[in-house]
Amino acid sequence: MLRPWPADDGLLVRLRLVGGRLPAVALDRLLQVSHEFADGSVYLTARANLQLRGLAGHDGRLAPEAVAAVESTGLLPSRSHELVRNILVSPQSGYAGGRADLRPVAARLDTLLCADPRLARLPGRFLFVLDDGRGDLLDRSADAGLVALGDGAAQLRVGAHWGPVIDVADAAERLAELAGTFQAARGDRPDAPWHIRELPSPLLSPVAPDPRIPACSGPLPFGSVPGGTHVQVPDGVLTPDRARSLLEHAELVVTPWQGVYIPQAQEANR
Repeated sequence: MLRPWPADDGLLVRLRLVGGRLPAVALDRLLQVSHEFADGSVYLTARANLQLRGLAGHDGRLAPEAVAAVESTGLLPSRSHELVRNILVSPQSGYAGGRADLRPVAARLDTLLCADPRLARLPGRFLFVLDDGRGDLLDRSADAGLVALGDGAAQLRVGAHWGPVIDVADAAERLAELAGTFQAARGDRPDAPWHIRELPSPLLSPVAPDPRIPACSGPLPFGSVPGGTHVQVPDGVLTPDRARSLLEHAELVVTPWQGVYIPQAQEANR
């Protein structure tokens, strides 16, 4: 929001969703904001985040009233750390399947990131990837992350390597520590690395993958799936018409496959 990208159709801004979680009331308000200040639609990204396009501005910045309007959605909890809240989570985690509910880990990690002034300087492309053991995010390149192994254990992902096996209960703290270690190692030079894999030496000593690491399961299919429904959003463009049926549900989960997962508990409340 504070560093919009100048595109051909106007300024573009991105809003980070922790694990893709999106209250319908926030989406409803964001569509209103887009109607007033942007092109009227909301766009889904490959990191399960949201974008607004076609915003007006001056000297590459949005008008204060536009920023305030977006803040009114509740989707911009920290101006100082808005670029670094890149946390991708298995969309069905906590709803169906998987080896651990990683929603609390993601929420705790977000809190730790926003509380540490050093981490506001992380590169905007630094990505945390949390796979709950079903293998749906194993093909995603991560700077730091984990894969749940079951029985309260998870193995860390550190750049292009595997890290130690840890307790899921400690995962948020360990991931925040990794981010802090990377920030200290990369420094603040203009040519500082953007990703852990770009460092001249491994951040942690590489470890062999645990035998319990699952096979890659690929994207979540569209339609009826365990725990709910995965709704396809063509080209990732959520127009007001397409969003209308989604707004009937209290809680939504944006997925990294141009879709929205509606948990079954929400479907039952229609």
